[in-house]
Amino acid sequence: MSRIKEFNLPDLGEGLTEGEILAWLVKVGDVIELNQPIVEVETAKAAVEIPAKWAGQVQAIFHPEGATVEVGTPIIAIDTDPGAGPIEESTTGAPAADLPTPSAASLAAVEIAPEEGMVEPGLIGGAAPGGRTAVLVGYGPRTTAAKRRPRKGAAPVPAQGATSAPAVNGTGRTGGLVLAKPPVRKLAKDLGVDLSTLTGSGPLGSITREDVQRAASATPAAAEPLTVSPAAPAAASFGADREQRIPVKGVRKLTAENMSRSAFTAPHVTEFLTVDVTRAMKALDRLRERREWRDVRVSPLLLVAKAVLLAVKRYPMVNSTWAGDEIVVKDYVNLGIAAATERGLIVPNIKDAGRLSLRELADAMTALVQTAKTGKTSPADMSGGTLTITNVGVFGVDTGTPILPPGESAILAFGAVREMPWVHKGKVKPRLVTTLGLSFDHRIIDGELGSKFLRDVGDFLADPEAALLAWT
Repeated sequence: MSRIKEFNLPDLGEGLTEGEILAWLVKVGDVIELNQPIVEVETAKAAVEIPAKWAGQVQAIFHPEGATVEVGTPIIAIDTDPGAGPIEESTTGAPAADLPTPSAASLAAVEIAPEEGMVEPGLIGGAAPGGRTAVLVGYGPRTTAAKRRPRKGAAPVPAQGATSAPAVNGTGRTGGLVLAKPPVRKLAKDLGVDLSTLTGSGPLGSITREDVQRAASATPAAAEPLTVSPAAPAAASFGADREQRIPVKGVRKLTAENMSRSAFTAPHVTEFLTVDVTRAMKALDRLRERREWRDVRVSPLLLVAKAVLLAVKRYPMVNSTWAGDEIVVKDYVNLGIAAATERGLIVPNIKDAGRLSLRELADAMTALVQTAKTGKTSPADMSGGTLTITNVGVFGVDTGTPILPPGESAILAFGAVREMPWVHKGKVKPRLVTTLGLSFDHRIIDGELGSKFLRDVGDFLADPEAALLAWT
């Protein structure tokens, strides 16, 4: 039995076929433990830490940070018995020539033929070293490799069990791949150096910082300056040198696909309601002053969420899904809260939010936002949403016409709370006012139902204390 095992990028859940390597948490030569986080990968939905499937010593890392890797592709090789001696010596008595030979995969990779037919149960799901818990969802052995149409220009994928050792040509390239670590690539970009023109002096022909700096210092002498008459200014350039191209991937790619699909499959209708929320803001102030709430994050969004959950109880059809020949009405609310992060817009949801008390709802919302900001939201937290709130007011926007998340029938936009002149008790006074925008699927929710639901949410925000007494 081979002690060198290749670890493939696992199925990350919900049919996702690839992930981008954000950061390696180990390096070649490190001794790792079972379930120790080894790499952080960004999927189309979230950044997740992948735990080690075996304990042992890292022998190879096949892909650099920033690479996009398909599910089922080897990402790391682990020697599961590092104390048994050098790898070149066979532990079964087989000649050394039968063992895999090193190659230039990644920066210091060793190409090792995986052992076929081996599935080791019972190794996944335990506690990680240091008390950490593996956060990967849908992690487990795959019975088949992911099938996907090859990218244009991509190298052919070798058959399972076959070794593929691309030759290093001494210029820092293996095949069409330039071998350089991410910091070196960034330095080259900053200095305007084309890595493909350099000859690497590092291990396996990889390009080093010194190679880049040497190339940058060897720039040709500047051409003699051209004198331009003030009367005839030089023409402005509008070429590619003044354009920025941003790859569409990860969260942004999934959001675009979902929004396009939703916009052209569900007939959207949006209604608006402007509400005087002065009493609601005063109620929040009183809540913050209570001893048991002083350590709780209390925001206007909390009252909006509570209003939505109470209104759903009165109009359950709003919390449903169009399923072709039937409408699925759900008696639970997985309340989605749209969150803007560095990776793009994500919509994690609070499971069964309708069963939570106001304090529990506040704690759940705080945890949801904090997790989203750190980029650690798991795919499970972003699946299964039934109804969503998007708080556009935090950006100073009055309201909007939000697009439904796929599978949901309604989404509420909560606008900025502003002091505005308002007729109150027959007189124009400065009051705190907001505008709500409700988009809904007209196949499920007609104008009457949508209007009643929105009106109830507005009534709660206009006087939450009276609404709680009347509705509960």
